[in-house]
Amino acid sequence: MLDVDCDIVGGDWDAGFDWEALAARALAAAIDGAGHAALLAPDSGLVEVSVRLTDDGEVQTLNRDWRGRDRPTNILSFPMLDAAGLSLLGQPGTDTLLGDMALAFATIEREAAQKDISIEAHVVHLLVHGTLHLLGHDHMDDPAADAMEALETRILSGLGISNPYRDLPPDMRAVDEQ
Repeated sequence: MLDVDCDIVGGDWDAGFDWEALAARALAAAIDGAGHAALLAPDSGLVEVSVRLTDDGEVQTLNRDWRGRDRPTNILSFPMLDAAGLSLLGQPGTDTLLGDMALAFATIEREAAQKDISIEAHVVHLLVHGTLHLLGHDHMDDPAADAMEALETRILSGLGISNPYRDLPPDMRAVDEQ
């Protein structure tokens, strides 16, 4: 069973919007779409994910401290499981902290405006992307990037969001740089 803890801690996020429900929907779609539907069953162990809605300054600090890149990015994913831990996902009665994600408001707002989409739709895309990272997917080389992009596009289509990569120049295609 999925448990999403979503907190606004910085940035100009709309406090009246139900970001936790949006996050739960995006994460469930990503988990299901990545072939881990069993994790969503009521009788499965608890699968926890923390989503931190913050500002560019905090994400820049996290990016610098954890990735050596002193600049903000739209989302950072912090997986808690290595390949061995991921192989144990879905075992009955096993509770799992899948990982944490941090999203930077100003970067997301700017990117959404550039793409002419709503902030909410862009956040859904980023959460799907980040969840795939928590599940072990990456885009470190072209074949892996193509596979991850195709999986994201399929999951997003199921959520009513069009292909976010279509017609984008190469420099705007990367969602993050894990």
